[in-house]
Amino acid sequence: MKKNAKVIAGAVIAILVVLISSIFVINYNIKDQEVLILQFGKVVDNKKDEGIYFTIPFIQSKKEIFVGERLYDLPSTEVITSDKKTMISNCYVTWRVTDSKKYYQTLSSETVAESRINVATYNAMKNYISSKTQEDVIGGKDGSLGGNILKEIDNLTSYGIKVTKMEVKVLDLPDDNKQAVYNRMISERNTIAAEYTAEGEKEANTIKTQADADVKKIVSEAEVTAADTIAQGEQEYYSILAESYGKSAERQEFYDFMIELEALKNSLKNGGTVVIDKDSPLYDILNNTAG
Repeated sequence: MKKNAKVIAGAVIAILVVLISSIFVINYNIKDQEVLILQFGKVVDNKKDEGIYFTIPFIQSKKEIFVGERLYDLPSTEVITSDKKTMISNCYVTWRVTDSKKYYQTLSSETVAESRINVATYNAMKNYISSKTQEDVIGGKDGSLGGNILKEIDNLTSYGIKVTKMEVKVLDLPDDNKQAVYNRMISERNTIAAEYTAEGEKEANTIKTQADADVKKIVSEAEVTAADTIAQGEQEYYSILAESYGKSAERQEFYDFMIELEALKNSLKNGGTVVIDKDSPLYDILNNTAG
């Protein structure tokens, strides 16, 4: 009886263990996870909603699949531009499982999935970069390069996966021709800078020539205006004198004297010798002999 009891107890424990092992729970604390139900290795169901689930003991099993974002760092590889220049590319992608059933059936593991992503990404990179010149590729390092390559990646939905992002970490030249390319790029930039400098100097000379011409014109017009103004002033000055002193012989004599005095002043502006007749009123004035 004791022996039978032990056998029965052992059987019950084994049944409980089997039953417990066939129970699994999906809860929201475990994010981005789905569970595949396998029957003799074939997927028969897919559980992703929160709840308690059972499998048939000895017939069914479960396979947990992470469906969240994953990072894959691709190995460095060589690519050739349309102008036959070799470049070294190092990039990474993020990807995720979109259909866990297809993923398990076609790829079965993360390693196999990354191998397929590596081929698809390399082909997309090779096709895109081979259609661009080296200068265009380098110019795309601002972030647009990865986005453009991502558009070229083959549709991987048949494998139940999707590449969500592609970024180029390093895009460099091979060591054997890096210096030659740098020298050529420096030479090209120097040529462009020299052209800009020449254009700037030409424009500056044009502006300076025009400014000098404008200054000469303005000065010339100002000198003409000044001469006209002085002439008009002198004319008005003598007109006023004539009007003031021309009404009598005495005034006329004073007017003539002022004219002579003005002429004498103008003659002595730049130095020189003036000869004055002894009969001239100016002679008496200058010699203080007038009565």
